[in-house]
Amino acid sequence: MEQTLGFSHFVAHADGVALFILLVMLCASVVTWTLIGGKGWRMHRVSRRSEAFLHAFWEAPNLEAVAARLRETGASDPFSHLLHHGFTAIEQQRGQLAGRAHRLVEAGAPEELLTRALKRAIEEDRQTLEFGQSFLATVASSAPFVGLFGTVWGIYHALIAIGVSGQGTLDKVAGPVGEALIMTGIGLAVAIPAAIAYNAFARANANLLSRLDAFAYDVFAFMSTGVKTSAMLTDARATSERVIALARAQNALSAG
Repeated sequence: MEQTLGFSHFVAHADGVALFILLVMLCASVVTWTLIGGKGWRMHRVSRRSEAFLHAFWEAPNLEAVAARLRETGASDPFSHLLHHGFTAIEQQRGQLAGRAHRLVEAGAPEELLTRALKRAIEEDRQTLEFGQSFLATVASSAPFVGLFGTVWGIYHALIAIGVSGQGTLDKVAGPVGEALIMTGIGLAVAIPAAIAYNAFARANANLLSRLDAFAYDVFAFMSTGVKTSAMLTDARATSERVIALARAQNALSAG
């Protein structure tokens, strides 16, 4: 009797180990494509908002105008988030000048306080941008070997079944062995998109963080000059409170 072979036949005759491997590969693939879609859309949105903010920043007549824009729009991209941390550092310096009790986060000279604030902003953005990349790297490096293990396991059971039946001709061996090789193909199909996505996101993040680091030098230069200006210190508190409120509202909408 002619036997129909293929993926459905392989799944129907697979044991618990093979089915578990297939389930793991399916879950890894679903999460991988979810990350690719989510991170891809977020990178596009961040890039668009960053360009709009940078254009508005460099066209602004002074930092007070930038502060007014932040009060209206909030910190919606890494560059505005960096500037928000800078204004927060100015507010902390204002508290020192007003005689408020010092906290450890406010220790140091004004330039040191501003430097730490900008570094914290960059590290926070780095962690946000790199979310999910460890998973992509893990899938890209391990999925081929998981698929290969499934292939070895399938070939082993196929050969045992052939030995028990006593029919070791090529037409009896090629089908089950070929079915087992499907697992290797599945492993590669899961790993290749993860590897490509990881490299693409890593490159995009590196470019964005490099621009952010260069922008931090400009922000430091502007703010270290204006950190002792009373107008800037007066405006910083309202800016920081407004940005924090907008950020919380945006997070609440996203969670909902």
